[in-house]
Amino acid sequence: MAKTKIGVLISGRGSNLKSLIDAVAAEDFPAEIALVISSQPKAAGLQHAAAANIPQATIDHRDFQTREDFDAALDAALHMKDIDYVCLAGFMRMLSDKFVDDWRGKLLNIHPSLLPAFRGLHVQERMLDSGVKIAGCTVHFVTPEMDAGPIIGQAAAPVLPGDTVETLSARILELEHKLYPRCLRLIVEGKARISGAVVAYNTGITTSGTLINPPASD
Repeated sequence: MAKTKIGVLISGRGSNLKSLIDAVAAEDFPAEIALVISSQPKAAGLQHAAAANIPQATIDHRDFQTREDFDAALDAALHMKDIDYVCLAGFMRMLSDKFVDDWRGKLLNIHPSLLPAFRGLHVQERMLDSGVKIAGCTVHFVTPEMDAGPIIGQAAAPVLPGDTVETLSARILELEHKLYPRCLRLIVEGKARISGAVVAYNTGITTSGTLINPPASD
């Protein structure tokens, strides 16, 4: 049986791309990464694609006069490879409403907070400034409104005394590498789907417990 084809869009080091590459390498994973596109010619993440013999392309946004022209080039490249779903993995470009609408229900993103809290940029710094005790990450479908699409999955981590932006970011990134492949599998296998404004799961999906911070002493 042919596997579902995934396109991954990156702009930088591609650590989430690497986690997806490692996941799809499993024989029982129902998808394959058929194309990696970078908006930056020298993005380190392209090396992960090359090492895994995954077709790759660079579409530099600076070569286009408008966001719409850039997005049209992305769309054409994805359709050339018959891509079924697109995963944003550190892709640092705002996508046009048309592109998002054309890929509605097929476009996934990962964000380093427990949405809907802390949308946008500088997330870990804002978490620390706010004094929250639990951080995490979210995989969601992309909609025209930034970081506001239906949530597919989330993972939580404690904010520890003495945390810096760097230490908190690293802890969240570890969760991202586990969560993104799991959510992609759920979508590809049809075990999670958009239902109205939210994502619904098939029966049998279980959670892994409760995180309390500071931990209970009794």
